[in-house]
Amino acid sequence: MTPLSSTSLILAINPGSTSTKIALFSGKKKLAQKTLHHSDKDLQHFDTIWQQFDFRAQAIDDFLTQENFYQQKFSGVVGRGGLLKPLHHGTYRVTQSMIRDAKRGVQGQHISNLGCALAEHFAKKLKCHAYVVDPVSVDEFQAIARLSGHPLIQRRALSHALNIRAATFHTAQNLELNVFQSNMIVAHLGGGISIAAVEQGRIIDVNDASSDGPFSPDRTGGLPLQPFIELCFAPRYSIRDIKEMVMGKGGLMAYLGTNDLKVVEEKIDQGDACAKEVYQAMAYQIAKEIGAMATVLLGKIDAIVFTGGLSHSKRLIELIQTRIGFLAPVQIIPGEMEMEAMSEGLLRVLNGEENLQTY
Repeated sequence: MTPLSSTSLILAINPGSTSTKIALFSGKKKLAQKTLHHSDKDLQHFDTIWQQFDFRAQAIDDFLTQENFYQQKFSGVVGRGGLLKPLHHGTYRVTQSMIRDAKRGVQGQHISNLGCALAEHFAKKLKCHAYVVDPVSVDEFQAIARLSGHPLIQRRALSHALNIRAATFHTAQNLELNVFQSNMIVAHLGGGISIAAVEQGRIIDVNDASSDGPFSPDRTGGLPLQPFIELCFAPRYSIRDIKEMVMGKGGLMAYLGTNDLKVVEEKIDQGDACAKEVYQAMAYQIAKEIGAMATVLLGKIDAIVFTGGLSHSKRLIELIQTRIGFLAPVQIIPGEMEMEAMSEGLLRVLNGEENLQTY
């Protein structure tokens, strides 16, 4: 593949539930980042995520105009990749079929679905191409990993793929490994928790953070099925109630009334026995899921990597590490690297290190 020039700028756009993040890169150097916050009052008028498109686009446009970005030369605009059709990892040019699938919600609707359309919108204004990198729907499952236990339900590969793959590249660099010749377990610990078995750069198994795996600050993770079935048919709960119970009002929120880990840790320090038990249970479930992924990799693990916002908590990592430290060396890359990961993914294509993928 012929390398393209990477001397001009890359714009990254990452729509979140209550914000839109924008970052400007020159090569690997971040020149600027801005989080455009959207209040409940701003968003309450919109019934669907796609009704928010013009509102978010205008907020981005105002910022780009204010910063004179339209006067600059850009190599590309990268948007967060959402719940698209199942894809191999990598960088994809945005196409009309991709935008149609995002709007249609081929695997569900999530605010990240706006990413490809916003990237295309601003790429036209900046006279360059639009891309997505490692969307949520990266799917490199082994065939046996798809079976759930009933043919009417298939396990889905939906995860924090962007941050997971970025963490593998950073870990490989830290440990002087070849990412495509190494096996890692990556635990993305945030509002949702994804724990992935990464074999030679491919995510070959991962829990669905919206409905499986450990419970998290506001999600239930996997639940005992028989009691859950009874709950689903209880007359006092609607479908919306059940969905919010599983994702948004589950986990720490359900047990302790907060999804803020620091608040939970403060409760523990104040002697709250319930908070301590719930906190330890979450760490226990995370460790158990890591152990499960160790079997997927047949115990051949070069590193266990913790990333995501909760990885800033030394207390939580120590609790988990007590149970899984014997499996492999542990690396901690706290926080989210989504903006950097999007830019770096496009740079690998511009520099000829990876081929551009076709949607």
